[in-house]
Amino acid sequence: MVLVLLSTLSADPANAQAKKLQKATFGMGCFWCSEALFQRLNGVSSVRSGYEGGDVANPSYEDVCTGTTGHAEVIEITYDPLKIEYDELLEVFWKSHDPTTLNRQGADVGTQYRSVVFYHNEEQKQIADKYKKELNDTKAFGKPVVTAINKASTFYLADSYHQDYFNKNGNQPYCRMVILPKLEKLEKVFKAKLKH
Repeated sequence: MVLVLLSTLSADPANAQAKKLQKATFGMGCFWCSEALFQRLNGVSSVRSGYEGGDVANPSYEDVCTGTTGHAEVIEITYDPLKIEYDELLEVFWKSHDPTTLNRQGADVGTQYRSVVFYHNEEQKQIADKYKKELNDTKAFGKPVVTAINKASTFYLADSYHQDYFNKNGNQPYCRMVILPKLEKLEKVFKAKLKH
């Protein structure tokens, strides 16, 4: 009885909570835009910008920008599924970029800007496949959704100056002209899902 009580008292509640957190990885064009959007969602504890899906180890930003490494600019989201579910993250993902353009988002062109979901388990794969099929079956975008759904591979963290980019550089022209309108749309469409 005493041993059970001691082990209960020594259990770290923060560690127990950390075990419940899950990861989601999305590529939807420039990771600066993507990061700024998902950071504002209730239930998202962290968003890291990086690269995934290529065949070169430890690529630099300059390497990825050439479009020859096979990597996509992605965000790796850590979230609490008790506060926001994976399909809700997918909803924000699909409504926050154009998933019908192959290897392009706005003025950004190249395979590094492709629309892609990197799933971390079979459940995420099934949810993403089902959601994409429904979007195409209902012709939600008027054109086919070309988003790739791939198994998660090695995630390479981008340099520190890419992390938390909008929050540190909000007055830059790119942030004002490209990211800010996306944030304004997020606030209109997903107001109930945002952090207070």
